[in-house]
Amino acid sequence: MEWKGRRQSDNIEDRRGNSSGGGGLGRNPFGRSGIQIPMGGRRGGGLSFGMIIFLVVVYFILKAMGIDMLQVLGEGNMSGSGSGYEQQVGEAPSGPANDEMTAFVRTVLAETETTWDGIFKASGETYQKPTMVLFDGGTSSACGQASSATGPFYCPGDRKVYLDTSFFRQLEQQFDAAGDFAQAYVIAHEVGHHVQNLTGVLPEFNRQRQAMGEREANQMSVRVELQADCYAGIWAKSADKEGILSAGDLQEALNAAQQIGDDTLQKRSQGYVVPDAFNHGTSAQRMKWFKRGYDSGSVGSCDTFSGNI
Repeated sequence: MEWKGRRQSDNIEDRRGNSSGGGGLGRNPFGRSGIQIPMGGRRGGGLSFGMIIFLVVVYFILKAMGIDMLQVLGEGNMSGSGSGYEQQVGEAPSGPANDEMTAFVRTVLAETETTWDGIFKASGETYQKPTMVLFDGGTSSACGQASSATGPFYCPGDRKVYLDTSFFRQLEQQFDAAGDFAQAYVIAHEVGHHVQNLTGVLPEFNRQRQAMGEREANQMSVRVELQADCYAGIWAKSADKEGILSAGDLQEALNAAQQIGDDTLQKRSQGYVVPDAFNHGTSAQRMKWFKRGYDSGSVGSCDTFSGNI
């Protein structure tokens, strides 16, 4: 991956060395939802899957109709109920640490900003960039406490992506997913959740799952996660056009998608699979939707909410 010497994002909050401990979940980092949506309110029901499709695809043409979907959906504000966390971990350092891993993360984040800024601008919208929080050990978010065992996640309540950079070593050593583009895929996936938040998908998911049982909520979660994989593929296509990808990079991302599929993770950890417990998608599904996003480079190709996935 040819990332050195490119623009680096300033939307980084580096809490390493200033992290609050505790909150360790002690579980596989892919065993929980990467989006970690707080359960606020008591309203059940919600709209249909078809309406979610409408929100994703039609969002990018509604500007011309004078409809502001962010206002309709409460601007994606997903603050929790009474136990919701305020974003407060003390003062962040004045700037990100000047190490190669930080430079890499800042560069990948900048490239996602460029990609999604262009897509939103093409529809007459302004892309609201997320902040990436780097931490070690543990930290707090508007979605609750996080630890290194949590794995990377996006919190819609504060519109931040959380990453303990030691996770990348785990990705290589424990999950056999080596390579800088495998790491970039993880970041692009979480940024994909941010895009879902801006376009109303995550608020709608949160509303609908109030009335869902665990099995149905897991099935819906898989569709949400696969769309984020597809969005990561769209970014990969854009990065390829910019000359960032090197030989073998695409395969690194596909291998990472394969290694963190629910079925592969369950087989590795317990020797058998429980499909009703899948909440991110199988290895085949994750590879399929990342590749679909890469092949098309189009948001419209990332409809994971209708038909078979």
